[in-house]
Amino acid sequence: DKFLAINERPVENVSLEVFYRPHTITLFVISFASLIYFSFIRNEDNVDQNIWAGICCVVFFFMIVSILAFPNGPFTRPHPAVWRIVFGLSVLYLLCLLFLLFQKYKTVKYILVWLDPKLEHFHIDMDKEYGVNCSIVTVEKIWDHLDAFALAHFLGWAFKAVLIRHYGICWAVSIMWEITEIMFAHLLPNFTECWWDALILDVLICNGLGIWVGLTICKRLEMRDYNWVGIKEIETTTGKIKRAVLQFTPSSWTHVRWLDPNCTYMRFFAICQLVMFWQLCELNTFFLKHIFEMPPTHPLVVWRLVFVGIIIAPSVRQYYMYVTDTQCKRVGTQCWVYGAIMACEALLCIKNGKELFSHTQATNIIAWLFIQSLLSVLCVYGCYAWHKYVQSDHSSSIDNSPEKEIMKSDKDFMEIDRGIKKGFDKVFKESFEEVRRRTLLLDQNHSPGLFGRCFG
Repeated sequence: DKFLAINERPVENVSLEVFYRPHTITLFVISFASLIYFSFIRNEDNVDQNIWAGICCVVFFFMIVSILAFPNGPFTRPHPAVWRIVFGLSVLYLLCLLFLLFQKYKTVKYILVWLDPKLEHFHIDMDKEYGVNCSIVTVEKIWDHLDAFALAHFLGWAFKAVLIRHYGICWAVSIMWEITEIMFAHLLPNFTECWWDALILDVLICNGLGIWVGLTICKRLEMRDYNWVGIKEIETTTGKIKRAVLQFTPSSWTHVRWLDPNCTYMRFFAICQLVMFWQLCELNTFFLKHIFEMPPTHPLVVWRLVFVGIIIAPSVRQYYMYVTDTQCKRVGTQCWVYGAIMACEALLCIKNGKELFSHTQATNIIAWLFIQSLLSVLCVYGCYAWHKYVQSDHSSSIDNSPEKEIMKSDKDFMEIDRGIKKGFDKVFKESFEEVRRRTLLLDQNHSPGLFGRCFG
């Protein structure tokens, strides 16, 4: 079943069975021993600490249930339990968002201040000017803008390229995001940038280099031979340590082909949907920290980005299999939960940002929706045309080359040799079976048996 391959992928070639054998009773004893210790021995005078301890205990037991009950997902490295915990955390985050949807803005803000009291005195500076003195362009000015955020921008796009693994789709998302920033600059002042900041720093340097580095890594991983050897079979200590470290690398690497000349219209529009949905995911990050007033470097903002980056990896894999494989009839559970998380975050922003969205310029939003739809279709169609007319012609020219003909002839000779061997094996097997059958008949007709007559 193709769905089980992306939702409950089994572990192949288990070398250390102790890490893959069920330990449910041991886990039960350890977890409840810890529960008894922390619930009865700890000091309960502080109410805030009691609430925090209760929340941590709920999260801990939810992770245990995740390990026991939730699916592996499409990945098995370093261990399926890791991805079960990731799925459990994503479900828990979705439940928290659903709870916050039914609270007032003051209540949500109070919860955030309770988590970090420093947020009480932080406010977004709406009067700060962005994108000033754009006419003055110098190398020093561009260099000054290459800060930690630029590095994070570069690393983020390298990671996105590893997930998507397609130049056309990556560049479509990159260019369309710059258009998104322009259309939403009247709501989010930090979206206002100079032309050289958006074009040179963002698109060409950070995005372009990130996409190139990410896809170069993908090419290197595609060329590797994945012949895994168990730790028990390795004799040297250095080899065992190296094999243990390699457990945190992919067990295999799939060549991604989002589009091909024979793809259907549903597959075409599903990829357009991916490009547009990616914009919503990026917008949620900026609207959440703006509406609930958090600095960009706040731990809640940073850890949310890290967490979303982790859960999006299996989600993109499951969505890819659902889009490209006709035998996969439904989307994976992690992908479904991720889509629900992004939708709930958007609803949370709309519900609590009524004052902000009251200043929305309808023409900008309508133009943004139209441009997003048009560009996503055009970019995806361009990728489709490239695969159909350019790559197909290149593949056919390679197939007709003399080197390819020699390879085909060698392959034909190998097939003939393999056929001859199979023929000899078949004749030998049939002859052996005939001799065995006649021997049994002789044994049935003569009581001493064949060997008895010869040696008796």
